[in-house]
Amino acid sequence: MQSGPQQGGDPLANEQWKERLETVGQAHQALLQEMLTRLLPSEASASVLKDMQESFRAGAEALSLNPQALYGAQMRLAQDQMQLWQRTLREMLGEVAEPVIEPQASDRRFKDDAWRTDPFYRYIMQQYLLTARMLNELLDGIDSLPEKQQRNLRFYARQYINAMAPTNFVSTNPEVLRLTHETDGQNLIDGLERLREDLANSAEGLNVAMTDKSAFRIGENIAVTPGEVVFENELMQLIQYRPTTERVFKTPLLVIPPWINKFYILDLRQDNSMMKWLVDQGHTVFLISWRNPGVEQRDITWADYMQLGPVAAMGAIEQACGEKSVNLLSYCVGGTLAATTVAYLTSTFRGRKVRSVTYMATLQDFSDPGEIGVFLNEPVLQGIERQLEADGYLDGRVMAFSFNLLRENDLFWSFYINNYLKGETPAAFDLLYWNTDGTNLPAGTHGWYMRHMYLNNRLIEPDGIELDGVKIDLRKISAPSYFVSARDDHIAKWQTTYTGTQLPKGPVAFVLGGSGHIAGIVNPPAKNKYGYWTNDELPESPGEWFEGATYNEGSWWPHWQAWMTDNGYVDMKKRVAARQPGAGKLAIIEPAPGRYVRQTIPEVLEKLDENADAPAEG
Repeated sequence: MQSGPQQGGDPLANEQWKERLETVGQAHQALLQEMLTRLLPSEASASVLKDMQESFRAGAEALSLNPQALYGAQMRLAQDQMQLWQRTLREMLGEVAEPVIEPQASDRRFKDDAWRTDPFYRYIMQQYLLTARMLNELLDGIDSLPEKQQRNLRFYARQYINAMAPTNFVSTNPEVLRLTHETDGQNLIDGLERLREDLANSAEGLNVAMTDKSAFRIGENIAVTPGEVVFENELMQLIQYRPTTERVFKTPLLVIPPWINKFYILDLRQDNSMMKWLVDQGHTVFLISWRNPGVEQRDITWADYMQLGPVAAMGAIEQACGEKSVNLLSYCVGGTLAATTVAYLTSTFRGRKVRSVTYMATLQDFSDPGEIGVFLNEPVLQGIERQLEADGYLDGRVMAFSFNLLRENDLFWSFYINNYLKGETPAAFDLLYWNTDGTNLPAGTHGWYMRHMYLNNRLIEPDGIELDGVKIDLRKISAPSYFVSARDDHIAKWQTTYTGTQLPKGPVAFVLGGSGHIAGIVNPPAKNKYGYWTNDELPESPGEWFEGATYNEGSWWPHWQAWMTDNGYVDMKKRVAARQPGAGKLAIIEPAPGRYVRQTIPEVLEKLDENADAPAEG
């Protein structure tokens, strides 16, 4: 393409170039203003903004009580800036000068060569890094605030610091400027169109497109492990996967995924599908596929998720296989549901229905939920509850936006730059497709979950919660339990999930995988990645457990399979002929992955709009 006009070129071309950039800039500013206004209307967003303001006010007050620290930080910054200016002048004169500060090796924002070779950009980068360092030092020096308020302050300050990075602006991003000249600004025009599309597909804030959604079809190139839907109710469909071995374990396996996002994180591709691997090991695998709820499901409660989910699934599995007991494999909030279900069954003398229960990246103790706790203090939760009462559900795109802010540089700003400043189309990536294929959360469940578990941490209290008239006590659980967590998990911190090992009275194993919330769990053996730690002892302290743990290469999946077979939760000697879906008392409803997993948030909301516009009967 013809390059953009250069300084000293045709005056008319330069004027046209200036006008084009001004037009693009004005349109971009208008769209950004629209994005900001999306943060204001809802009760939930307003409460978060109020909490952010309160956190900054408390931080300013704390600093005012320590003027020496504030003065010292400002003086250090002034000295660093003077040194930076002197070294930049030397560089402009052709001398070689060592940088005052450099980005961390893991900081991919400044990977372009211009940040190292061009004095102008080196200056901008170092000025930004020095200011960021000064602000972080000030935050480190504040010790008079309560721990939770200090955590919130650091989170909000980090959002501000990273939003102000020079890479996020056209005029201070060398890669974007080069591209703008090379394409005569077409990258910015293309970026504006993508920004418009993403705003139209956002609920509040901005849900940045992370992948080429047109590249994926559920049931065609993701979620493709063969199976059939053999049971369904208002809240879930039950998938039975087709066997791949002639003989299978007698006790079926029921998988309980989270209802925040969709189950197929466990069945993305054949080479990393946990469902396919489980079937190949000889398990008769059933999986719950949760409905994407709308306002009609507003009154569905946690107890309903339990009764219509795993309890109903167990009854259906008995019809399909003739087996009264199952092994449970659960993930994230699905694991929290599994824990309450097993405790419920234990207290109603049906605990033998569960031969073993596995919790993958599951919180039972919510005392330290990680950074998501920023959005879960009393004022913010009250705002969320008012929004839930008004709408009947929490739009899943709002939840996705909040989770993306926990890793803002990787999951927001990097895509912001690529999509809107460079005008690029996101690459096709199945994991990110799943990440953007969200689910709504019903009001009757979500508000209760946030308050009783995240805010008040009542699940680990004896009889702390009650479901359908039954007091839930995790300490009564005698079913063998296998806990697996991920060392770098920022959603379910392993030090907190470890507390769950101290609760049940039955046999317990704890395994710590490498990597994070997804990769640490969905870690197929063929990849031979990340590794895992084991320790037969379960001291009260997670730190003490880790000190005595042994590192093992590869995936934790074979370790789990050995735990199941060695302890007889699935008996190698009592295998039966492979069970085909539909061969029992349950007829096939439709092929896997079924209708429920295909429900998108726009489709659910469109149905709500159609119902609202329909004429009343009578």
